[in-house]
Amino acid sequence: MRLRTRCQMKFDISIPTPFILMLRLRSGAQQWVAKKEYRLEPNIPVFEFADGFGNLCQRLVTPPGPFSIYTSAETETAEQMDSAPGAPFTDIANLPQDVLGYLLPSRYCESDRFCDMATDIVAGQLPGYDQVKAIENWLKANILYAPGTSDVPVSAVEVHQRQSGVCRDLAHLGIALCRSISIPARLVVGYLHNLQPMDMHAWFEAYVGGRWYTFDATQANLPGGYVVVGYGRDATDVAVYNQFGPPVLPVYQEIAVERID
Repeated sequence: MRLRTRCQMKFDISIPTPFILMLRLRSGAQQWVAKKEYRLEPNIPVFEFADGFGNLCQRLVTPPGPFSIYTSAETETAEQMDSAPGAPFTDIANLPQDVLGYLLPSRYCESDRFCDMATDIVAGQLPGYDQVKAIENWLKANILYAPGTSDVPVSAVEVHQRQSGVCRDLAHLGIALCRSISIPARLVVGYLHNLQPMDMHAWFEAYVGGRWYTFDATQANLPGGYVVVGYGRDATDVAVYNQFGPPVLPVYQEIAVERID
């Protein structure tokens, strides 16, 4: 399917403020970016770079006054996300070098705290994809998806204690459970067609059967219409913007996804 995504944010800046943005899409395994637009007002110098995960980031310093960001893109993405019941566990000795880091605990995914719990959840499942699917199903059954209840990332341990969270929180817990049984997992941030309520979205991917597969405990089924902005170990790596200095929050934000094919 062909989707048009749009993100607009407006800020009121009091002093010159450094930003690092992560809002430019790139083509990848399950999406092709056919067209994109990126505007900053005022038009200020920007340095673009790829971070350690391959995400396209923009570095800039905003002057005092109104500051707005507008991005849009047209992207071809899958009608249905790939699934592979029975796909095998990939032995750690055979993992690609760039996947190994997704086995380790990270700031919001304390995988060293969940081994016994994950082992119980996946009991009786074939090692690999079926174990991750069992984790996704457990999240759906036990952790309440509550959009709009948190603006601050919380860790997998906290999510398990609260038994509820936003999309990012459920993904953090899913990632921690996967890593605790030696399945690489990473956080993905982007857009989802027909997401309700509409906002930026987060889900997770697990590496089984020699490739990455998508899992999302916030959706009853796994629809098509996912558009990736960035990948990382957890929310630390995939904020759509980081701002340094006195805290600045958007005074206006709009996210939109529409089908155009």
